[in-house]
Amino acid sequence: MLRVLTLSSLFPDATRPNFGVFVERQTLSLAARCDIALEVIAPIGVPPWPLSRHARYRGFDVVPEREHWKGLAVHRPRFPVIPGGNGFASAALMARAVLPVARRLHAQHRFDLIDAQFFFPDGPAARRIARALDLPFSIKARGADIHYWGRQRGSRKAIRDAGGSADGLLAVSAALRDDMATLGIPSNRTRVHYTGVDLDRFRPGDRGALKAERDIQGPLVISVGALIPRKGQALLIDALTLLPGVTLALAGEGSDRAKLEAQAARLGVSERVRFLGSIAHEALPGWLAAADVMALPSSSEGLANAWVEALACGTPIVISDCGGARELLDRPEAGRIVARESGEIASAIAETLSNPPDAAQVRKTAERFTWEANSDALFAHLSALKR
Repeated sequence: MLRVLTLSSLFPDATRPNFGVFVERQTLSLAARCDIALEVIAPIGVPPWPLSRHARYRGFDVVPEREHWKGLAVHRPRFPVIPGGNGFASAALMARAVLPVARRLHAQHRFDLIDAQFFFPDGPAARRIARALDLPFSIKARGADIHYWGRQRGSRKAIRDAGGSADGLLAVSAALRDDMATLGIPSNRTRVHYTGVDLDRFRPGDRGALKAERDIQGPLVISVGALIPRKGQALLIDALTLLPGVTLALAGEGSDRAKLEAQAARLGVSERVRFLGSIAHEALPGWLAAADVMALPSSSEGLANAWVEALACGTPIVISDCGGARELLDRPEAGRIVARESGEIASAIAETLSNPPDAAQVRKTAERFTWEANSDALFAHLSALKR
């Protein structure tokens, strides 16, 4: 029996059901094994009073510090954060809040190792906790933790030090593993660990009927991701001016929403842009299966779950050349890799719409990304770290 303490600053709760849903799904799959015992510590950052009464944070009052979440034992200690701050102290503050909980759980049933789900702040925090409890630890890199925090002066050294002392390292793509190497984390110590997708839930459907249910006529392009500059939704709205009759649905929320709404109005395409907000993950398969194309011209990614989920629904993707894009697209039917330029994006979408690929062939690209394969690989990786 392998006993694992999973540490994740990205994990859903009652107030944020979509927050880190990919971490939740991986953890549920691993915990379902008969040869593992697992508990989760998912710390929540909350600012000091009176900032804690802001609408963004006061909802955490209803989130218990310990609960059973979809069958998982989840502990949610609070640690202090400063809104608008740079977050560089988060790792130390998180570790200080988590360590008493981890120490108590470890005394009750000794863990074999700590599995950190994000490189910052989880990785440096896991390093501190593992040292205190004399446990091996592993860290998984997912994308922004390396591409953003790995480039910041205040966090780069902490990430490098955590990577250098970790007993195991994972990356969601070979491309991300190479990016880690540029920070000084040796690639020969990092194992590529691809994401999974629920092929029973994410599957092709009757595209015409699914569009009719959503009151959409004509071609539909969907983009799934937070509304932030890195995801490139502004490029899609620009591209829409070159795609007459096409509807663009943006699934996600973020700081760029008002700016994107203003851009759509300025370009005269507001009636063809649907802002779906942060839709429940359970509702996402229907939208992806309804779409003719899923487009996401990000400036950086690890290997986006939205890419794989769209392909599982038989929907081709138009994406930028970042992260694991070239590792994923193994056949022409699956989609196109394009430059982050609105004209090229529009051209790739138009070509896909004029010559739509067979949904079954598109789906084949996603069939190697199962949660079973993900769980087996993760279990093998963690088992090898047990002392």
